[in-house]
Order: sequence, then C-alpha cells, then structure tokens
Amino acid sequence: MMSKICFLLVATLAAASAFTTPLTTVSRTTPVAFSPRSTSTPFTTSALNMVEDMTWEGEEYPPSKVLGPIMSKMPSGLLGMISILCAGACIASIAGSAALQQEPGAFENGAWVKWYYILGSFGGPLAWGTHVASWIQRKNGM
Repeated sequence: MMSKICFLLVATLAAASAFTTPLTTVSRTTPVAFSPRSTSTPFTTSALNMVEDMTWEGEEYPPSKVLGPIMSKMPSGLLGMISILCAGACIASIAGSAALQQEPGAFENGAWVKWYYILGSFGGPLAWGTHVASWIQRKNGM
C-alpha cells in the first residue's frame, strides 16, 4: 500500500515538473516602479455610448430592462408563480430538514443533511429575486 502511494506521489511530481521550465531559461525583466502617465485616454466617448443606461433616477421604479434579456420579457404573473414555487421549495426543504433533525443521533452521524434539502434551500433567495422582478414587471405594465 505504501509503495503505491509513493509511486503515485512521484508520478504526480514528475507530471507537474514536465510543465514547468527551468529558471535559467526564463528571461526576467525589471518592472518599472513609476511610469509616466499617458495624456490620451484609451476609451473614446463613442465606446462609452455603446453601454445601455440602466439608471432610473427620478422615477419610482426601475425599467424592465434592468432584469436582463430573459426576465424583462416575462410577464409579472409568471414571475410571481416562479416566486411561489421557489418559496415552496425552500419551505419544504426547511421543514424536511427540521423533521430529520428530531431523529435520535441525527446530529452525530449527519443523517439530517440531504442534498435535496440543500438544493431546496436555494429557493429562498430565488423567491425573493423573482418576486422583486414580478413587482418591477407589474409596475411597468407587463
């Protein structure tokens, strides 16, 4: 058993060293501590105009375009239903995990930790996000 581990360790080191170069062949340049500032800016105003403005200053609620290309086209009712489903998954996973915690010895052996309850716990933040998206879409008339 020990010889297999040693062989695996040596093979790993040999494979890792095959991808490196010796230090003598690497050329080193001295980095400049202070360089003069360039007077020209790398960006032009036309390049900045390509970015879509996402501000909504002076308005009560944001426009639908802040939700991205997919959610901005979804109706408010659908986003509300998705929010309810995500909240239901979160509540079910919390309740199921709480029921398993009551079993004797559950904390000692970790039997109360299930992958599907962990996956369902992501429903809480998703429910919050989709309900906010639903509110935005409702305010924008969708």
